[in-house]
Amino acid sequence: MAVQAVGCPTAFRRAGRSTRAAGPTWFARQWALWSRMLAPLRPLDAPRGRATVWDASWPLRRELTSAGRARHLVTGQLSDWDLGDLADTAELLVSELVTNALRHTRGPLRLNLRLRHSRLLCEVEDTESAGPARSVADADAEGGRGIELLDLLADAWGSTRTGTGKTMWFELRAEDRLGD
Repeated sequence: MAVQAVGCPTAFRRAGRSTRAAGPTWFARQWALWSRMLAPLRPLDAPRGRATVWDASWPLRRELTSAGRARHLVTGQLSDWDLGDLADTAELLVSELVTNALRHTRGPLRLNLRLRHSRLLCEVEDTESAGPARSVADADAEGGRGIELLDLLADAWGSTRTGTGKTMWFELRAEDRLGD
């Protein structure tokens, strides 16, 4: 019996399947899914590899001061990237994501910032695979408004499962920059 490689177009031909029936979009989706899942995992207590000068990453400790540290890191990095006009919004939203991760997850955290094509992407990685839960907060409640803030202030936001847990992210539109 011949061994077939899974995930490549020749495997479909060998198995008697047509690559046209599967379609290029199906193959692209499968490749993206499996490449993300099989990518080498970097521990969350280490910074993510810095690909360009428009990427920044910091591990965060499970301490009460981590939300404040995250705000300080975001403000400093945005100042270095000459994006001070986004600092207040990014600082608030990052603080919400880090606070929620500290409150609802266990294990290490990592904060990532990326600037690409006039879009600022902020991510908080944690070890819990469950996504955020929308709740209705009472007028006098002290918490429960994080998703509402993301809805109001971020241009886009979401949660993505990873091999180690999940990544909560949001995007803010910056003025045209060179961040490619």
